[in-house]
Formats: sequence, C-alpha cells, structure tokens
Amino acid sequence: MAESTEQNEAKHDNSSSPGATDQEKEMAASAYEAFSTGKHDESLKQLDALQDLNKEDYKIAMNKAVVEFYKSSQTTTGTLKQTLMAMKNQVHTSTEDMDGLDDVENSLLYYNQAIIHYHMRQYSEAIAIGERLYQFLEPFEKFAQAVCFLLVDLYLLTFQPEKALHLLAVLDKLSVQGSNKNGKGESNSSHRDGANQRAEFTAMIEAAKSKMHQYKVRAYIQMKSSKACKREIKSVMNTAGNSAPSLFLKSNFEYLRGNYRKAVKLLNSSNIAEHPGPIKTGECVRCMFWNNLGCIHFAMGKHNLGIFYFKKALQENDHTCAQLGDGSSGQSKKFTGIPMCALLANKRYELLYNCGIQLLHIGRPLAAFECLMEAVQVYHSNPRLWLRLAECCISANKGGSEQESKGLPCKKGIVQSIVGQGYHRKIVLASQSTQNTIYSEGQSAAIPVASMEFAAICLRNALLLLPEHQQPDPKTENGSKSSSQSGSTESGSENSDLCSGKGQEADKFLSAAPSSPLRKQEVDNLRCSILACSAYVALALGDNLMALNHAEKLLHQTKVSGSLKFLGHLYASEALISLDRISDAIAHLNPENVSDVSMGVLPSEQDQGSEKGDESVESSGKQTPLCYPSSVTSARAMMLFNLGSAYCLRSEYEKARKCLQQAASMVNTKEIPPEAILLGVYLELQNGNTQLALQIIKRNQLLPTAVQRVSPESRKKPVQPFQSVQPTQLPSPFTQVQRK
Repeated sequence: MAESTEQNEAKHDNSSSPGATDQEKEMAASAYEAFSTGKHDESLKQLDALQDLNKEDYKIAMNKAVVEFYKSSQTTTGTLKQTLMAMKNQVHTSTEDMDGLDDVENSLLYYNQAIIHYHMRQYSEAIAIGERLYQFLEPFEKFAQAVCFLLVDLYLLTFQPEKALHLLAVLDKLSVQGSNKNGKGESNSSHRDGANQRAEFTAMIEAAKSKMHQYKVRAYIQMKSSKACKREIKSVMNTAGNSAPSLFLKSNFEYLRGNYRKAVKLLNSSNIAEHPGPIKTGECVRCMFWNNLGCIHFAMGKHNLGIFYFKKALQENDHTCAQLGDGSSGQSKKFTGIPMCALLANKRYELLYNCGIQLLHIGRPLAAFECLMEAVQVYHSNPRLWLRLAECCISANKGGSEQESKGLPCKKGIVQSIVGQGYHRKIVLASQSTQNTIYSEGQSAAIPVASMEFAAICLRNALLLLPEHQQPDPKTENGSKSSSQSGSTESGSENSDLCSGKGQEADKFLSAAPSSPLRKQEVDNLRCSILACSAYVALALGDNLMALNHAEKLLHQTKVSGSLKFLGHLYASEALISLDRISDAIAHLNPENVSDVSMGVLPSEQDQGSEKGDESVESSGKQTPLCYPSSVTSARAMMLFNLGSAYCLRSEYEKARKCLQQAASMVNTKEIPPEAILLGVYLELQNGNTQLALQIIKRNQLLPTAVQRVSPESRKKPVQPFQSVQPTQLPSPFTQVQRK
C-alpha cells in the first residue's frame, strides 16, 4: 500500500495579479495569510472587501469558494464542483480547447476541477484535464510537480503504469537538470532567480523521493515486473523504513512472486495502528489489511479463511464510513457529509466483488450472487463480472445434491425408490435429465434472481461488452478504458505526446474494473468461456438452436482451450440430438475430437491483489471441478458414453454396446457416470436380459462381458423399453479467465 497523494484545492494569491493596486495586493496577501493559518472567517472577510473593489475578477470568487469549502471541513464537494463549473463557463474555456491556459490563473481553475473529479472517482475527466494542463506547465515550478503527481495517481488508479513511470522519469530528469544548473552560478540576476526556482523545485523533488519510489513499486506491480520491482522495493525500505506503506508494498511484491507465507508475515509486522486515518491519507489501512489477508489466503486455496478476512474488511469499511459520515450509502449517490479527502476510503463494492468470487469458489452460489449483484451496480461495464453472475445462477440450478453443490463427492445412485413386495416388487429409477426445465414460473427473466433465465441475460450482456471479434485494434485514447504499453517507459523524454500515449506501440486493453484491464489474449479466453456457458444455459432452457449456435461459435474460436473445445462438442451434439439430427451429433461425438482437456489459463493472466484494497481475487485458487474429466482418456470415455446414447436413438444397439464396453474399459469403475449405467440397463432390456439389467442396477456398476448370460425365462417376458439416455450434460467449468 502506497499512501495516496493528499490533493488540496489550489488557492490563488491575488497579490501577484498584474495591474492590481497596492491596496488590492495588501488585502489579497492578508486573505491568503488568514487562509494559510486556518482563519477562514477572516479570509472570507478580506476576500469580500477585495471583491467590492474588483467585481470582474473571477479568481476572487474562486478563492471564496475554496475558503468556504475548507470552512465546511471539505464536506460540500458537490457545491464546489458546481461553482467551479460555472466559473469555467464564465471564462468561456472548455477542457477540449484550453487555448487560454498559458496563464496560471486559468490553470488553477482547471486544476481544482481535476482534483474534485479525482476524489469523486471520475478518473477519465480528471485525466483529460491533467494531460491538457501538462502541456502548459513550466518545468521548474511547484505547480508542475502537483500536476505530475496528480497524473501519476490517476494513471495508477486506471491501470496505466507505463504512463505513470514516464512522468516519474520526467520528474527525475528535471531534478537532475536543476541540480546541475544550480552549481554553475550565473551572475545575471534573472538567471539567479531561475536558479533559485530550480533549486526550490529540486528540493521538493528530493523531499518527495520516498513517495516517487512507492509510485514506481505500484507501477511495476501492475506490470508484474519482478526484477524492477525488487530494485525499487529496496529504495522504498531505505527511504521510508518499516512504515506501513513500505511493508504493504513489500508484502504485495512477495504475493506477486507466490511467497504467500512471507507476505502474511510482512503484513502482520506492519504497525497499522500508527498509520494516519482516512481524513489525511484517503485510505482505510485496517480495511486494506484484512482485504490483503483475504487475497493471500484465497491464493493459498484456503477459501473459508479468505471469506472470513473479507468479511472483516467489510466490517472495518462500514465502521470507517460510519465514522466519516453518511458514506455507507454508496460512492456514486451523494458526496455531501463526507470530507472530500476521505471519499476514496469507501471500498465497499470492491470488497463485495472479492467476497462474491470467494463464495463462488467455496460452493455458495446464492450468497455469491447477492454480493456480485450489488457490485455490478457500480462495475456494470465489466464483462467478466456478468460471467461470474451467470456462473452463480448455473451453480445454483445444477439440481444436484447438497454435497455436489458444495463441491463434495457424492454417491451416484440410480435407484430412486422401490415399490411393492415379492412378485409385484418394482424398482423406480432416478431421473438423470434436468434439461428443458423452466426455473421461474410467471416471473420476468429480467428480475435479478439466481435463475437460468437471468443467467442468459447476464451472458448476453457479457458478450455485448466484449469488443468485436477480429476487429483491428484502435489507437489508445486519453481517459479511455485502455492503457498503452511502451517498450521504453523510462526514456525521460519531455514530449507531451508521450504523456498522452501517442507514438507508443499500443496494445489493446479492455476495462474490467475493479480488476486490471484485460489483454487481447485474456479477452479471447473470456469470450470462449462466455460462449460455453451460453450454450449450457440455452440447453437448460430448451433453446436448442441458440445452444447449437453458441457451441459452433465456440468451436470456431482460434484460441479455444482444450477443455472448452471438449464442452463445445458435447453441447453441440446434445443440441443436435434434440433437433433430431443424429448423424451430425455423431460427428461431434467422435473421440478423436478430444486431444486436450487443459483449462488453458496462462500464468501471466493470473490476477494479483494489490495494496489499495480495490483489487479483485479472480486469479488464484483455480481448481478443476470434481465432475470434470481429469485426462484425455476420461474425456474420450465420456464421448464414447454419449456416442452410445446417440446410437441407441438410431436403434443401432450393437454399436452402442461396443461404445459402452470400450468406454468402461478406459476409466475406473467409480468414474462411470450414472447415465452410462442407465444406458447399460437399457441395452440389456432391449436385448431381453432382464436379470442382467437387475444385476447392473443392484451393483450400481456396469458388468463385464464375461458374466453377461441370457436367462431363458427373461426372453419370454416382453419388456417396455426405457427412455434412452441423452448425452451427459456437464456443468460449465468456472474457468478463471484473467485480466486482473
């Protein structure tokens, strides 16, 4: 965790205004001095008198608005924003055309606007203003440093670490230039004034060295650059010591490297009690402490401990918001009653996102659904969040037993009950098919409940939020939901084009807040997962044409993983069988179609938690579902079981028997699904082997061919054929497609 820069409104000293009388300069100086010492009433009195003398100067009104804002303990953020917007309209200057920003007065007006956008989480607007301000700055002045640090903060909050590193390199270069020029000692008085200005700027940079090193660590963590991060970590520890920010950053670095126990040890060694509160830093360090512990334990696979720590973080967050004021109602509803500098302390929705992902992993889909539904109100443009909501609905409607819903192994019984006694004793087999089920009766599918209909809406939203497939990557724009990546991030060039991302070798990113943006490969993986879930949901709702469409799109993806390709063939075959296109289904069920069942998650795609408390935990704790084939052999056996079902539908019972026997010989007895056992029962009944069918039911397993003898008595009794078994419908795997 790096302390965020404390951003305060700039107040203009009217005593420096050209053309001002001596009286006006004296009153302006008195007002500025009173404001600096916290005497806001006295400052307002002086500004009122100054405004009576010069009613045309909007800068006096701006200073009054700033003083009144501080007088209210920074709680009237919305009012100040409206006042500054009215002043901007008064000077007839817009953020798109700031031709008049060559004077400091207008620059201060827009800088104040950028600060308010920053604290209200309107980062794109703040970046647009900051980057325009950057073009009109003199290199060696205090105001330039403030604008640069503001932009660095904004770039890191919007996951643009390359731009942040460029600005930090510019500040480093300017400090070196200022030191070199100060040593030359010019004789000219104007040169001496410039040298003094550069000396003051260099001193400010040196004082901010620790902060700059922390910014660099955060940037390298976002870039997952371990070597550069390790170098900067040493600088942070040398300048800041064992402070809470430095230990949090070092813990995050160890978490990035997979040293989870060391990361926990570093967190526990930080003295968070001595850290300033959110009023001074804009951060709740106790909330971040519990959140980071939750991220680490999630990565270690200790999901119950993870959810415990996330709940602790939520409690601490609510407690902090209650202390600050009316902050628990949400970050986007109102901005009154809370000091502006503490608006960023509320991490409720980020924590709910983390809780939802964690609950989904431990097999509590309904609780996860509630958390993610609250988070999606803020992060509605995150396609992966919509996929997670759909996965909650799928998991809640699988129709399995309690053990299966919790991810535990359960006995695969095929007998539902036994009716009657003696000669009239009948065995009632359990129904294995849950397809074509309507989950909500007389209720709109748009109502947010954990139903399969709502899952279909979530998946549709996720697909619409993804960029068009095979579309050329557009150039990265300032303030957009993308970030540029440059080969040389520390070139030290002062060209403003580099600050805005122009001229760099851009790579397309897709915003996935609160996680880091998704790269192109991650977007492709996410598209495949969404298509697989869409096919599954369409089958469950009985929309076979749509299921076939999604499955075929999935199979035509260029970079589909082996696991999702396997599911694509299964879902396509099931849809084709329901459409009475058995021959086409048999082509999909060819075991040779399966050559890989890997989940396809690259190590570089793993999400890593950060110190800021706003990172998601999508990345770690990936586990293959228990019902999912663990090898290519098991997957091919599954295809053969379903191929046997398809042959049964065409009354090709001998081919079906061979498929069943071949599949049973490829896997362990315990891995044979109950649908395959029912298929064996059906085949024996079709062949007239009633006694052998009963033995299969009693033993709950397929019998070897050697013991299959036909009883003469069984041939005399006509047997009604059972309904054939549909291809096995597997639940969609929760493939964690990463940013993160």
